[in-house]
Amino acid sequence: MTENATLDHVLHDDRVLILDFGSQVTQLIARRVRESGVYCEIWPFTATDERIRAFAPRGIILSGSPASVHDENAPAIPDAVFALGVPVLGICYGQQAMCRVLGGKVETHEHREFGRAHIDITEDCALFRGTWARGNREQVWMSHGDRVTSLPPGFRAVAVSEGAPFAIIADEGRRLYGVQFHPEVVHTPHGASLIRNFTHDVAGCKGNWTMAGFRDLEIAKIREQVGTGRVICGLSGGVDSSVAAVLIHEAIGDQLTCIFVDHGMLRAGEAEEVVSTFRGRFNIRLIHRDASDLFLDALKDVTDPEIKRKTIGRLFIEVFEQEAAKIGGADFLAQGTLYPDVIESVSFTGGPSVTIKSHHNVGGLPERMNMKLVEPLRELFKDEVRDLGRELDIPESIVGRHPFPGPGLAIRIPGAIDRDKLALLRKVDTIYLEEIRRAGLYDAIWQAFAVLLPVRTVGVMGDGRTYDQACALRAVTSTDGMTAEFYPFDMAFLNRVASRIVNEVRGINRVTYDITSKPPGTIEWE
Repeated sequence: MTENATLDHVLHDDRVLILDFGSQVTQLIARRVRESGVYCEIWPFTATDERIRAFAPRGIILSGSPASVHDENAPAIPDAVFALGVPVLGICYGQQAMCRVLGGKVETHEHREFGRAHIDITEDCALFRGTWARGNREQVWMSHGDRVTSLPPGFRAVAVSEGAPFAIIADEGRRLYGVQFHPEVVHTPHGASLIRNFTHDVAGCKGNWTMAGFRDLEIAKIREQVGTGRVICGLSGGVDSSVAAVLIHEAIGDQLTCIFVDHGMLRAGEAEEVVSTFRGRFNIRLIHRDASDLFLDALKDVTDPEIKRKTIGRLFIEVFEQEAAKIGGADFLAQGTLYPDVIESVSFTGGPSVTIKSHHNVGGLPERMNMKLVEPLRELFKDEVRDLGRELDIPESIVGRHPFPGPGLAIRIPGAIDRDKLALLRKVDTIYLEEIRRAGLYDAIWQAFAVLLPVRTVGVMGDGRTYDQACALRAVTSTDGMTAEFYPFDMAFLNRVASRIVNEVRGINRVTYDITSKPPGTIEWE
């Protein structure tokens, strides 16, 4: 057995399969499993029995679903799930579907449970050993209309709630468990411990999934895939492309060339940081193309945000292709594709997703350039990519960076863009982020930025009247960017930031704070 195969065996042999029945929080199950040190994958419930058997999971988790088991085309559990004889954990719909197929009953009930609820632990169980004890009352997060009303043979109830007489059920002889609540969400305080008990104590996984091990394995895989070929990578300075570039460089050294297209709409000092970090710190071959004049000329008088995005995307591809052609003979294109991108490309019914995400660093390049892809991060979630970046000794200023859109500041300046507006916004943005970091709030915020508003307002500065521009500040908390809440700064903080901006940025005389959540708003303004 090769060293590569041995390491792959160690990291992936203890693996769990998550079957997705359409829940909006299925990815959270995977994140909790990974956090427990166990490798897992999410597959649609339509996966074939042959594929499931070949994957050879140590345990299987059945997700929740927006469907009812009584629906005509209700998602069904594949036969192999129970035929394999491995532990199974059914969550919400997963519990109901499991009970129905094994001989229990599920009914729609008038008493539904949505949101925080409490369960009473009535019996001991391996699923919550060391976490919950018999006689305790515990907080959980419920979201169900149907409920189990009769257990299959071999099962017993180990917890109850007001709306679910079988809130947790167990058949410990066959190692089958079901919970009516969602342990994967943060609103179930000890949910992560329950999932860890399932993966480790019930399924017998050892927890060998580590970023150090993944790094070594992926380096070996890259070397095997690339051989003596040459790789190009579009480097933006964001987390994903940065981690992918450093990892690939560790594997193949100067066979990698990165192309950094500076479109002129980055934050203050970002272009210089990218160049110094990747050329100086990591000694990576880097082509820095300052194409700011090209982009800004093309965007002159463009006010429609969608046209802005399309113009920037088209020019990015053109410039990237020009620089790639100068290198000549590259065999592979590196991309920072993540596991959520892979999951979202297939719906839970097994067909193509109707909401496939498009990414500015992917935009048509593989088809146009006829190269094979190197995607070393496609098994990782965003937080795992950050952990890998730290393992690779990438500076925290890059690894811990807030999300930043591909079009950059262009979509934070509603209306037409020019160099003066960009310079104004950079100054505002710099002050805002400085104060956030100074207050120790940067890591508590998902994303923070400033917007230059297309309005002028009257002000008084000194003894004179001003008629200058206004800006908006935005800061949100989120787990995945799909929903977001505004960050509740105290008024002293906002007053301090506003005072600095109007005093230090000539041309701004009014500061506002955006308190819109997503939905109904979006995080970015355009």
